[in-house]
Amino acid sequence: MADLPTTTLADVLDRRQVMDAAIRPLWSPPPRIAGPAFTVRCPPGDNLMLHAAIYRAEPGSVIVVESGDLDYALAGGNVCAVAQRNGVAGFVLDGLIRDIGEIREMGFPVWARGVIPIPGGKAAALPLNVPIRCGGVAVQAGDLVVADEEGVVVVPSSSLPEALQAAEAKFQADAALTLDDWERAHRAKIDGLLEAWQGEHA
Repeated sequence: MADLPTTTLADVLDRRQVMDAAIRPLWSPPPRIAGPAFTVRCPPGDNLMLHAAIYRAEPGSVIVVESGDLDYALAGGNVCAVAQRNGVAGFVLDGLIRDIGEIREMGFPVWARGVIPIPGGKAAALPLNVPIRCGGVAVQAGDLVVADEEGVVVVPSSSLPEALQAAEAKFQADAALTLDDWERAHRAKIDGLLEAWQGEHA
């Protein structure tokens, strides 16, 4: 799945499966990651369950967090280092982190809303792997999360085979198309749309 860019997936999926543009990679260029979602909900100001998740997520998982808190960091360098050591593919956080220099140096992939130096508290013990919303997208445990420098796409596990087949077909078709072929088809499409618009507004 890491061979399929988010742009290709976005072409074949509903817009509702693409996260808000504010959820962005916090160092560049990030690797493309793909893996099953391990979902976490953290209330404002609290990061206990993300810190618990790094010991519970299976290797290859993408930890996805609902928070929306822009006052405190959900994680820092040591949490990311342990997650990386435990095989977590990366974090997708609807919130903030800190220690970005350490995280960038270790090469741990993080998509989030930004950075703040203030750590969150650890008081709220909530269930893990429950349905959440991150970046405006509904995410369930086991959904496929693909993230790269273009953004983050979530493929529901219930429609995974069909979505992957469509995305693979689109990717192969695009790869086989030369720029001359693309330009020819694109010009014809744009000219046709303009002519249709002019006809409707004459």
